[in-house]
Amino acid sequence: MTPVGPPATAAVEAVSEPTGTPRRLAPRADRIRADLEHFATLSEPGPGVTRLAFTELERAAHRYAAEELAALGCRVHTDVAGNTIAELPGSVAGAPAIGSGSHLDSVPSGGRFDGIAGVVAAVEVARLLAESDIRLRHPYRVVVFAAEEGARFGQACTGSRIVAGLTDSADLDRLTDHEGTTMAEAMRSVGLAPDRAGEARWDAADWLAFLELHIEQGSVLESSDLPLGIVDVISGSTRLEITLSGVASHTGGTPMHLRSDALAAAAELVLAAESLAWDSRHHGTRATVGRLTVLPGALTTIPGSVVLGVDVRDVDSVRQRATVREFLDHAAGVAVRRGVGFSHRLLADTSPVVLPAGLRAQLIGAAERTGTAYRVMPSGASHDSQMVNRVVPAGMLFVPSRDGLSHTPAEWTSVEQIVEGTAVLAEAVLGMDSADGLEPGPAQDGGS
Repeated sequence: MTPVGPPATAAVEAVSEPTGTPRRLAPRADRIRADLEHFATLSEPGPGVTRLAFTELERAAHRYAAEELAALGCRVHTDVAGNTIAELPGSVAGAPAIGSGSHLDSVPSGGRFDGIAGVVAAVEVARLLAESDIRLRHPYRVVVFAAEEGARFGQACTGSRIVAGLTDSADLDRLTDHEGTTMAEAMRSVGLAPDRAGEARWDAADWLAFLELHIEQGSVLESSDLPLGIVDVISGSTRLEITLSGVASHTGGTPMHLRSDALAAAAELVLAAESLAWDSRHHGTRATVGRLTVLPGALTTIPGSVVLGVDVRDVDSVRQRATVREFLDHAAGVAVRRGVGFSHRLLADTSPVVLPAGLRAQLIGAAERTGTAYRVMPSGASHDSQMVNRVVPAGMLFVPSRDGLSHTPAEWTSVEQIVEGTAVLAEAVLGMDSADGLEPGPAQDGGS
């Protein structure tokens, strides 16, 4: 593939800093812009970007990243779960790797930056290292995770869950999309090997740390006029599918008092989810009904069946599960009162994760050395770092999202903001490579 951007120039900036401060790597806006624009072309027709998990478009995006990294001299492979992993070797034999990356799949009609910004930043750091005279002691690995979005199969972060040992082959046969295709079938259709998912699991001894740059997907940074967030805790998420079964009947011929209207019951549940999250007992909870499937879906027929997709998120694991139990109890009561059938199934359940304080301190140090203003903040969204933190200490950097919008074509982060975040990411990689206090091994998984 033709290299993106003009010929390489010197990547190391001279800075007036005290002796011993690591040299700075200067990300190039033209290359970051070109990568973002190329990934945006890999989409189904329609508004925004639609590049669903385990489709040929997702694989095409992975191939582009792999070709760019191979051109730098990286060793590149795709594991059986569909994750693309590229490595620049370090100078110390057997040293554990410093990793960075994110994902390239999208929700339907999503934006150009969710996940993509983190991949582009990680690839740019690899370019800067390859072009400079800096030789890291530790290998530098770029990881492009597969199937981070839960839009198709209901479960988020599948590629990172597999490498962390949180999802196995049996799960891949259980999860299905709206057309009834199992995740395993979808993986096989693009040449992957779901039956061998266990082979993709990471060994903690191979990793020193993993860093993920991501757009905030909220408005905290923009409203604070800050260019950078350093994440301390990532929210958990419980995802449910609820089925309400009523009686489809003629809208004119069926009196109001004789109806069993599944959609009317579903409407109560939509408002109940919102009410729960607003309740003062649930400060910090987010509850959303993001999908309704109504059957038979005719204007003159009373809805006989409704399937709801519910997502409950929280930074407090106890409150997260208590909210789910309270919502399900309420839903069952509504169903009884309205005379409709009620059932539910768990699609996915992930606890909040407190990211390691030591790695957070490394990111803070990198921000301060580059003169980048920041704030420490939680993440309301799930991320691949949340999963791999079970195997390797993980840290996250946020760059601003305009108007706080994400999962929409209006999602926007400027190239300049991504460049600034990438500079901090590069500085963190250099700092961790030269630090003596970091040790490889599994991170602690905890929720507040």
